[in-house]
Amino acid sequence: EISSLSENDILVLRLDLTDRSSHEAATNSVLKHFGKIDVLVNNGGRSQRSLFVDTNLDVYSAIIELNYLGTISLTKYVLNHMIQRKKGKIVTVSSVMGIMGAPLATGYCASKHALQGFFNSLRTELTDYPEISIIQICPGPVQSQIIKNVFTENLAKSLEKSGDQSHKMPTDRCARLTLVSVANDVKEAWVSDHPYLAVCYLWQYAPTWAWWLMNRMGKRRIQNFKSGIDADASYSR
Repeated sequence: EISSLSENDILVLRLDLTDRSSHEAATNSVLKHFGKIDVLVNNGGRSQRSLFVDTNLDVYSAIIELNYLGTISLTKYVLNHMIQRKKGKIVTVSSVMGIMGAPLATGYCASKHALQGFFNSLRTELTDYPEISIIQICPGPVQSQIIKNVFTENLAKSLEKSGDQSHKMPTDRCARLTLVSVANDVKEAWVSDHPYLAVCYLWQYAPTWAWWLMNRMGKRRIQNFKSGIDADASYSR
């Protein structure tokens, strides 16, 4: 299929979410090129695979700086423009970990819970702008490179084994469901297969049962991690 886009329709900028001083200039560069920003998709972040008792606190600082503060920093500059236009969509890729808790991801879960709380609160501050949509996408495990780049117990260490990804949702399906959610202004979309999706509902509506189940599943998740098996695989069997 031949694209109808011209060179002027595409602008690629390098962006470091942790370099918050650069976010205003990046936003202005996009506005100078296109004249407007219709949609911001916040999709930058790193996951985590480590037990809290083994993990240095500077790892938690780095997770919050990247996943949370970097995201809301960029959002702030783009939102200023959208408020002037009284129109726009801010889409943030959170996670099912923003809804539930799970072992080996205490810092990652904390950062995603922070995003959930922030954007749910921000939405209530924008009631005078009904055409500005705040949309949160909460994927379960998706086939990607995220496991290869996770935070571990210290900032200098990378994960040795990334595990099999065949049990995870295909990337194109996740992207398509995200686009459907954005097009329909869904405030929060859980983009996941079972059993993760079922656990989300359990965590939302029957938390006592969810805590019991997660304790049982979490023990196997930790055992798999220590054995060099992808921790997510413990929920797919």
